Amino acid sequence: MKDPQGFVPPPYPYDRLDRLIPLAAALPGGVVDLSIGTPCDPPLAAVVEALSHSNAERGYPASIGGEPLRAAIRGWFQRRLGVDVPLAQVAACVGTKEFVATTPQFLKLRTPSRDTVLYPAVAYPTYEMGATLAGCRAVPVPAAADGGLDLSAIDPSDAARALMLWVNSPSNPTGALTDLAAAAAWGRARDVPVFSDECYIDFTWDAPPSTILHSGLDGVVAVHSLSKRSNLAGVRVGFYAGDAELVHYLKEVRKHVGMMVPGPAQAAGVVALGDEEHVVAQRARYRHRLERLAHVLSAWSGLPIELPAGGFYLWFDAHDGWEFAERLARDGGAIVSPGDFYGAGGSHNVRAAVVQPDDRIELVATRLGVR
Repeated sequence: MKDPQGFVPPPYPYDRLDRLIPLAAALPGGVVDLSIGTPCDPPLAAVVEALSHSNAERGYPASIGGEPLRAAIRGWFQRRLGVDVPLAQVAACVGTKEFVATTPQFLKLRTPSRDTVLYPAVAYPTYEMGATLAGCRAVPVPAAADGGLDLSAIDPSDAARALMLWVNSPSNPTGALTDLAAAAAWGRARDVPVFSDECYIDFTWDAPPSTILHSGLDGVVAVHSLSKRSNLAGVRVGFYAGDAELVHYLKEVRKHVGMMVPGPAQAAGVVALGDEEHVVAQRARYRHRLERLAHVLSAWSGLPIELPAGGFYLWFDAHDGWEFAERLARDGGAIVSPGDFYGAGGSHNVRAAVVQPDDRIELVATRLGVR
């Protein structure tokens, strides 16, 4: 039988970790999974109550999000970030992964003369995959010395063909912060829409939280999620806001695809966005776990492991990411992500997500003989 001529999906990155799981599972207490950024802590009780008793199960929800959710999003932007976004320039999405994966194909329909998606060279893999699924060129942008994007490295010919530029600050996986105002200015000067993935904004450690909307709404779209800030990854509530024409276009095209956040999830989102105390508590949990796990892994491996500027991942040079991951699975029973999941530039690195309860991190410490 001939090989298929069409698109063959590559192995899903995290499926490649399956061979390490039996090594970790062999230890008493089993696997401690630090590979995927899945929150482990309970969501706010009032959010669960809203989810359970919204009485919004029967009808089809608006794909842009109902007015209560959009008003809650707008209010959050005003209170948390000091940005006033008109209600018409705010819309919901079904979590943000689907938005990242589908937006290039929608923009390609809008601007067929352009065919290139620019994205960080070391990054969440869905930026590249979204370009591939849209039939676009995926062109990585290298990091600057400070870890942000080196916009000066973008070839002018790629900029001329660019459909969009993705930025991600704080970055997954590196935790680096990007100069979002500079990215916005770069895009406006070249008529390239800039989409800013800001889902870790509430876990910015080295600076105040920053959104690309601080530089104005024209030509930019900020993308946010409740998955991380409110431990609601399973509820799938995300949102996007910014440029009037871009948001309007995406709102209209997404209606035809049936991209709808379920009514109960929207009700939960309204409550979550109205409360900041639970986010403050979650920040403290993640900061403690980052500090503890950095100490444990550094003491065991002898590697210098620094805390990130943002996010809840440790990202460090382990010389050989897969060798380190296998050794940690065997000795500590912990599963971490080799850095090549996030691009060829991360092949020496490892990403460890501090998304396990304190007692599970302490179990790893005990197995590794670290106090």
